[in-house]
Amino acid sequence: MSPAASSSSPPSSPAGSPAQQAGSGEGELRVSTAALPRSRVALELSVPGGRCQASYESAFQKLSRDLRLPGFRKGKVPRPVLLQRIGAQRIRATALEELVDSAFRDALGQVEIAPLGRPELSEAFETVLERFAPGQALTFTLELDVQPTPTLKSTRGLHAEVEAAADDEPGRVDAVIEEWRRQLATLVPVEGRAAASGDLARVSLQGTFRDSGEPIPGGSNDGLEVELEEGRMIPGLVEGILGMEVGESRTVECSFPESYGQKELAGRPAAFAVTLLELKTRELPALDDAFARQTSEKQTLAELRADLETRLQEEREQRRRTRRQESLLQALVEQLEVELPETLVQQEIQSLLEQTATQIAQQGMDVRKLFTPDLVRSLMDTSRPEAEARLLRGLALSALAAAESIEVAEEALENRVQEVRQGLRDSEKIDPERLRNAVANELLREKLLEWLEANSTVSERQPEPAETDASEPID
Repeated sequence: MSPAASSSSPPSSPAGSPAQQAGSGEGELRVSTAALPRSRVALELSVPGGRCQASYESAFQKLSRDLRLPGFRKGKVPRPVLLQRIGAQRIRATALEELVDSAFRDALGQVEIAPLGRPELSEAFETVLERFAPGQALTFTLELDVQPTPTLKSTRGLHAEVEAAADDEPGRVDAVIEEWRRQLATLVPVEGRAAASGDLARVSLQGTFRDSGEPIPGGSNDGLEVELEEGRMIPGLVEGILGMEVGESRTVECSFPESYGQKELAGRPAAFAVTLLELKTRELPALDDAFARQTSEKQTLAELRADLETRLQEEREQRRRTRRQESLLQALVEQLEVELPETLVQQEIQSLLEQTATQIAQQGMDVRKLFTPDLVRSLMDTSRPEAEARLLRGLALSALAAAESIEVAEEALENRVQEVRQGLRDSEKIDPERLRNAVANELLREKLLEWLEANSTVSERQPEPAETDASEPID
């Protein structure tokens, strides 16, 4: 039995507050509360006999309202006949469901709790039903998650350590410009030579495991485009295509890396029957002022390079600031004292799953086919740590705002709302209250992180050498 929770309720009281009692009159609903672990509350409800009788009569009328029996006019069926036809147990169960639901709604008006989700009976519904009798008082206990009240052991003088942002590699500007040239390149068919590094090949692949001879799942493709560059495919496959002529076929032996993303393929030896169907090369545009105007609003190549250097430096500073803030936020979370209610965790997991589904749908894939029940259960399990971490960060910031009385000025909020509106298409279709809340939350987060940086210290450590895994899925 899980009666619906009221959508409007008083503010939350501290989880450790003493039990409360309200409505002590003999004919009134009596409510007492007790704190439970993990931000849960037990509500003991004592319902007077008159209310139990009224609930029973209401259930009886509801169930008998549309009942038609041969030989009786509507509304004229004797009560004993109705009782026999409907069943006394069904009437009592319906009455109890409605009684629990209405008593819970009334209890929210007597005690200061902020319920999350739906309450649950502390006993089995059937057990409470055995005690329920029209005209007799009934006591039962509901348990429910409530909004947690986070506190911080300390807010000032926190210390965090963050990995130093690596300097941009020499030639970074040149590398970006070369990538832009590649994107604007013209693909031209190759004639009179074999496949070489940097070409774009269209191949037919049929892959098998060398240790079993079985086909590789997803290892066949009749028109796969392959960039003939190191690291684009599993080690050995691109190297095996180099030197092939259009129309030529050969078998390329290689192995999936031990760190390959699909565990069932990792480390296994493979053989691919490869036919080179088509070969193209890129003709890059000239690196001149016309290229600068084509790729940007700059008029000269020199201006483009200077602008790109500035932007790369700004991006580096932003990455550095983001790392500092994330490190400080983690230090703040370590000061947090709160118990996460399961309802909030499940809501956050659901939010993560919805984000994943949206991203998959945007890639043109069928979410309904991909999201099988087994996959959903697996995603819920694997998403739990991230969901809990997100909740803790949010609660830590909320606790900081309360502890240090940090708020967003109304003028700043209005100015930012107007800025956001100007940058949106069809802004008149957007719910103004939702937009305002989203902007307020963003501004408050920015202000809290700025305060945290101003009142904490951060030391930097040199980054660990990066490990690269030069392998891509073959499909």
